[in-house]
Amino acid sequence: MKSNSRLLSAPYTVWMTVFIVVPMLLVGYFAFTDKAGSFTLENILSVGQYSNVFLRSIWLGAVATVISLGLGYPFALIIARMNAKRQNVMVMLVMLPMWMNFLLRTYAWMTLLEDNGLINSALAAVGLPRVHMINTAGAVVLGMVYNYIPYMILPLYSVLTKMDQSVIEAAQDLGANDRQVFLKVVVPLSMPGVISGVTMVFVPAVSTFIISKMLGGGGNLLIGDLIDMQFLGSAYNPNLGSAVSLVLMVIILICMGIMNQFDDGEANEKGGMLL
Repeated sequence: MKSNSRLLSAPYTVWMTVFIVVPMLLVGYFAFTDKAGSFTLENILSVGQYSNVFLRSIWLGAVATVISLGLGYPFALIIARMNAKRQNVMVMLVMLPMWMNFLLRTYAWMTLLEDNGLINSALAAVGLPRVHMINTAGAVVLGMVYNYIPYMILPLYSVLTKMDQSVIEAAQDLGANDRQVFLKVVVPLSMPGVISGVTMVFVPAVSTFIISKMLGGGGNLLIGDLIDMQFLGSAYNPNLGSAVSLVLMVIILICMGIMNQFDDGEANEKGGMLL
């Protein structure tokens, strides 16, 4: 039995080794070596000069995550309370934008947010002043929310739709009003979905680069843009790029560790059953 399990897991082990372990080892190698291949800490120490980029990335990623949670939670709750047929339709609508190319979706937002785009043209048509939206931090956050909010809605929906309704009915029978039921029953039981959604939105948001480049312009440089410049830009410095990538991985691991502190063992057990 064990030999069969090992045989079945072999393709995944090979895949994980080739596409996860080896790239991470290469990143670590380049981060701690110079162009001649000699060991150095200069690359890691040089990352400090980009602290403002890291802070901006974490801030915008956190804002996008909070907005996604604020919009995604009630939407997931509404879907979970629909009948099965309507749930399937709504889930498909949530996933529909994900079927389109990521770059194409971002280009569409450029068309909407430009100074002469559709939104400003509509404002001018009704006599309202134009609003500068493109190449701003707000446009970057908007792009993050639009592209990543499905990753918030789907885990929340998965938990909420499988929630034991008898627990909610019991709370109501004991005299709890709707607000108390939501805060003391629904929210605690949905925490595994909240934690999964927050993680799945924050991690790609904090490391994105194409959204900030297209919607934020040159004034909203994020970590992903910095790494892209080191590997593909004119500044070509894979050693510094690897050091920035390594620091970013550490920051993400720390953030994930902090998020896991909000989920105790009992919640993990319930979350596993709900999911």
